[in-house]
Amino acid sequence: MLRDLEDAIARGTADSRERALWHATDLLLAGRYCEDEIATFGEVIGRLADEIETEARAKLADRLARIEYSPASVIRKLAFDDEIYVAGPVLRDSERLDDATLVENASTKSQEHLLAIAERKTLSPAVTDVLASRGNRAVATAVARNHGAQFSGQGFLHMVQRAENDSILAEHLGRRLDIPRHLFQQLIAKASDDVGKRLAGERPELLGEIHSSVATIAGDLQSKFGPGSRNYFVAKRTVSIQHRLGNLHEMAIAGYAVAHKVEEVMIGLALLSGLPPDVVERALFDRDREMLLMLARALDFSWDTTMALAFLGARDQRITAGELQDLERDYAKIKVQTSRSVLEFYQSRKNPARSGTPRALAH
Repeated sequence: MLRDLEDAIARGTADSRERALWHATDLLLAGRYCEDEIATFGEVIGRLADEIETEARAKLADRLARIEYSPASVIRKLAFDDEIYVAGPVLRDSERLDDATLVENASTKSQEHLLAIAERKTLSPAVTDVLASRGNRAVATAVARNHGAQFSGQGFLHMVQRAENDSILAEHLGRRLDIPRHLFQQLIAKASDDVGKRLAGERPELLGEIHSSVATIAGDLQSKFGPGSRNYFVAKRTVSIQHRLGNLHEMAIAGYAVAHKVEEVMIGLALLSGLPPDVVERALFDRDREMLLMLARALDFSWDTTMALAFLGARDQRITAGELQDLERDYAKIKVQTSRSVLEFYQSRKNPARSGTPRALAH
């Protein structure tokens, strides 16, 4: 049968090639084949598809898009077709497209192609990162309202920045169940009054103390969070136990920061860095954040975790998009070894009897 199809490609007319294409497609859809056999069908169908008009390629895409055993080579060729009528169905529905192919497509093809990708049932952070940065307003909105899409911290931040002057995008982002609390609050702070009130009413569990001043809290740390307070005692006991069990790490610190657990963050950072709690406190709430960036880099934290710490210590938990970009740039310039040397020097001055690299930082 495949040899006959090859003959149709080599010697047939345009009509006979199209008939051969549908015959091969019908045989593929009617049977059950192994991957090698599917790949062979793919070679034949792919060659025949090269010989047909746009309307027929669009029909082929519609037929193959939802079939889980469609030939991967054909699906890829259709996905990269310049005509969105051809590429759209497979970009939206085909499970035969892997993340690498979707990223490549989103990085090179038209906004219509990106919109089709944005409407897939599920999207990985690697794909949404490209859609968030390269997509137009329609693409960004489609990604935001796609609850099967997953975002990286950077992807979420980029979307929040784009939503500053886009109330529709802001509403869709604010209704996502996976938006981090600190970014939700950043979104509320920058949204229009109407949008901010609607989102605040819909998501009160994320609103927290958005109108309280973290800077004021920082000024009262000694009375509220000092060793004499019950909250501090409970937090110290909890975090110290996690530290002894080996469960105090970057993910734990990030979780405390996102949950606005100030005492736990301060105690955890002090335990991991070997610095006194008052030094960690100043690093967390100092306005220029240089010490915070140095501390986070010394602990080899990711930018997402460092960003959560920066929001925790920011006044009213707000940081402008420009400031955040400057912070990320400054953070990227700091070398881990340099930051550890600075902290070692600082610790030796505060604790002369404990000079040398803190054990936690040495790891």
